[in-house]
Amino acid sequence: MTTGNSNLPLVWDFIDRKKEVFTELADRVWETPETCYMETLSAAAHREMLETQGFRITGNVAGIPTALIGEAGEGGPVIAFLGEYDALAGLSQKAGLTQHDPMIPGANGHGCGHNLLGSASLLAATAVKDWLEKTGTPGRVRYYGCPAEEGGAAKAFMVRDGAFEDVDIAISWHPSNFAGVQRETSLANCRIDFTFTGRAAHASAVPELGRSALDAVELMSVGVNYMREHMPSESRIHYAVLDSGGISPNVVQAHAKVRYVVRSADLPGLFALIERVKKVAEGAALMTETKVESTILAGVSNLVVNTPLMDVMQDVWDSMGPPPFDATDIEFAEKIRATLTPEDIAASWNQERLEQRDVPLADFILPAHSENRQMGGSTDVGDVSWVVPTVQAYGATLAVGTQLHTWQVVAQGKSPLAHKGMVSVAKAMAATGLAAMTSDQLREAAWADLKKRRKGQDYKSPIPAGAEPPVAAMTLK
Repeated sequence: MTTGNSNLPLVWDFIDRKKEVFTELADRVWETPETCYMETLSAAAHREMLETQGFRITGNVAGIPTALIGEAGEGGPVIAFLGEYDALAGLSQKAGLTQHDPMIPGANGHGCGHNLLGSASLLAATAVKDWLEKTGTPGRVRYYGCPAEEGGAAKAFMVRDGAFEDVDIAISWHPSNFAGVQRETSLANCRIDFTFTGRAAHASAVPELGRSALDAVELMSVGVNYMREHMPSESRIHYAVLDSGGISPNVVQAHAKVRYVVRSADLPGLFALIERVKKVAEGAALMTETKVESTILAGVSNLVVNTPLMDVMQDVWDSMGPPPFDATDIEFAEKIRATLTPEDIAASWNQERLEQRDVPLADFILPAHSENRQMGGSTDVGDVSWVVPTVQAYGATLAVGTQLHTWQVVAQGKSPLAHKGMVSVAKAMAATGLAAMTSDQLREAAWADLKKRRKGQDYKSPIPAGAEPPVAAMTLK
């Protein structure tokens, strides 16, 4: 299935006309890095751009103050572009430097490139909006401003709240070392707090009267570690002790809290693994004669890929080619690569199962493949992909070998090479959206593929009914 390229020059021209203002938007968000559910300035910047471009705006989506939707057009199919703008804690870094030098030690930084992610998605949505207006074609384009992808699962709350019920096709992307179609699935995951309550006592005078919540946390850790031998190899479990009960070793700790992240290849596997982890917690409580309560904070589904949409996006990328990097971009990328280890560089090629080459910037488009590959991470785009046919691109915004969630990503976040990669991926997304907007056949094929991949399973949110987005908890941090 091909795109029908007659519309592409016009929609790409709309992107070129406005790329400078959206580059400025990306830089503006880079300068105000905000984390999970606290993206007040970043969301405001995106809202301002939506207003300037003439979108109809809905705020406070799913009860999240920093989530918003911009819509344009009338009638016809609904094509959604997903944007993000949250940063990461502890990754502050001065832009354009090729050595680690935080702007503010310990402060936030855009170590996953989401300043670029939201801007490119909004640029693509704006180009499709301008095309609809120019051609008089019926159809609606939406930009979803999605906060808290990094651990907050905002899209999962938005899906559960029905924000995607009438969407026909969803499109997103992520900054990367390479340009092309993201064909890998992701892991479903869930974040759960386990709070143990025991009984305080003098640890020397009357230890028999105490019931240690800290002992329960430690025993739970031992139990989960033994589980690792007896769970699917692609599953992952990580944890962090949030509250060890105090700093006095001569007091039996009466309270302790531990947070677990449970990951699995798909939703059914995730639900099964969660129950096993809960049983370990109950066993730890039984052994220590303490009580345990569990609270699910957030959860995301595994990503469901879509072959018809991936094939169309592949056609678009192949017709475009890689971003137009120049000698200055290559020189900067070489300096970034000098800060990386050989293992960093090899990992980037290995993740895409490509033969390693000595190039600082990707000068090619990722080739298509039909293998069932899975990346190790998770994303709340997965929840959207369970209810709407979804396709994602990779945009070449980083020197080859750069690993996400590092200072090197932040250092490149305002660079000309990142801007070129951002504009290039906006063109790929806009062209894919236009193909979906104008082809009943493509939309029908995409929906048929989604139904086949779900294998008769209905979407079940990994977030329990009644759980609210942890906006207040994040704000209080």
